[in-house]
Amino acid sequence: MAHAVYAAHMHPSLEACGAVLFDLDGVITPTASLHSRAWKETFDRFLAERASATHEPFREFTETDYIDLVDGKPRIAGVRSFLDSRGIRIPAGTPNDPPGTRSIHGLAAAKDARFNDLLSSGGIAPYPGSLALLRSLRANGTKTAVVSSSRNCSAVLAAAGITDLFDASVDGVEREKLHLRGKPAPDTYLRAAELTGYPPPRCAVVEDAVAGVEAGRAGGFGLVIGVDRHHHPEELSRHGADVVVSDLAELADGSIDGATRDDPTSSSPASS
Repeated sequence: MAHAVYAAHMHPSLEACGAVLFDLDGVITPTASLHSRAWKETFDRFLAERASATHEPFREFTETDYIDLVDGKPRIAGVRSFLDSRGIRIPAGTPNDPPGTRSIHGLAAAKDARFNDLLSSGGIAPYPGSLALLRSLRANGTKTAVVSSSRNCSAVLAAAGITDLFDASVDGVEREKLHLRGKPAPDTYLRAAELTGYPPPRCAVVEDAVAGVEAGRAGGFGLVIGVDRHHHPEELSRHGADVVVSDLAELADGSIDGATRDDPTSSSPASS
């Protein structure tokens, strides 16, 4: 079977980790494209309505806006970040604001509704390289966890049929419940490490977003792997990735460069 090859040739630095903590969107599943589309449709509608009312030029939401201002962040933080970049001020509103409400929470709700429409209409499948690596890690006895800013994490895992490949999950719902700071703060990754029973130096973080690799760096994790889905490897490295790959299948042959800041074999599992 394919995953047996991955288990036999896994990169040594990764094999030494007791747990590997994965971002979801853009790392395990190609849902980042759905999120990007949902954000663009939501913001472009808002910007077009605003331009019509103020008689200002319409400036569309771009892929650069998504990568630099929204990707990897909690929804509310993403809305605030983008609006701040344009100098736009609207009411915060409340978490109960429905889609269509002219507020920060209303925009977040509109994006969430559009994302769920896209997910239900098209489904989702995990990246083959990511799926193979997940299976090999579990065959090796390595703990795995998913860490996502999205409140839709459980739905995406179920749609992709991979819920059973993770020992723990920390998503947007859990983050709000425990009052954890979102990425680039390390709180959600630290919580996931705690749930796996391993301290940060014995865990690897796998991320495709700048905010995510910054979280891995800030949390003192033994290995931070950047997955370059947006063709910006230097930026991932500059913000905290120890190594950068274009696909997780590359970890199979042990060819990635870079070294961990801490030896992942130097610590024992955390006490529960």
